[in-house]
Amino acid sequence: MSGAMIRAGLTALLLAVAAPSLAVLPDEMLADPKLEARAREISKGLRCLVCRNENIDESNADLARDLRILVRDRLSAGDSDRQVVDYVVDRYGEYVLLSPTTKGANWLLWAAGPLMLLMGGGLAWVYLRGRSRAPHPQDAALTEEEQERLRRILDQEG
Repeated sequence: MSGAMIRAGLTALLLAVAAPSLAVLPDEMLADPKLEARAREISKGLRCLVCRNENIDESNADLARDLRILVRDRLSAGDSDRQVVDYVVDRYGEYVLLSPTTKGANWLLWAAGPLMLLMGGGLAWVYLRGRSRAPHPQDAALTEEEQERLRRILDQEG
């Protein structure tokens, strides 16, 4: 492999790894480093509604760009971090949060996993307990009719 091919491969690899950090474009960034740092921190908790499992800073989707600009506009207008998040949630719904709250109906979603595990464990316990109490086929004695039939079968074979 030539040196040029290796350099080209490494460059492609570096660009692929760095792609998520390039989602925030320079024209979106705020001039004030403190406000920009707050915007980045808020963006970490907001889901891109197009990409689903990416935060808006990692996504190249147009909607993510709109949300990044919206966050920065609200911060520039003087909103607190909480006000910015509340504004975005009011506008797009709680699904926009990467970590939804446990308020309202969401408590059921948070509790569903442990509840299902407990229910499954309870069902397994009831099943296994019932099986241990059931009579085993080898313990049941043959009736006289069955013993006579067995004797006839064995006599025919022998």
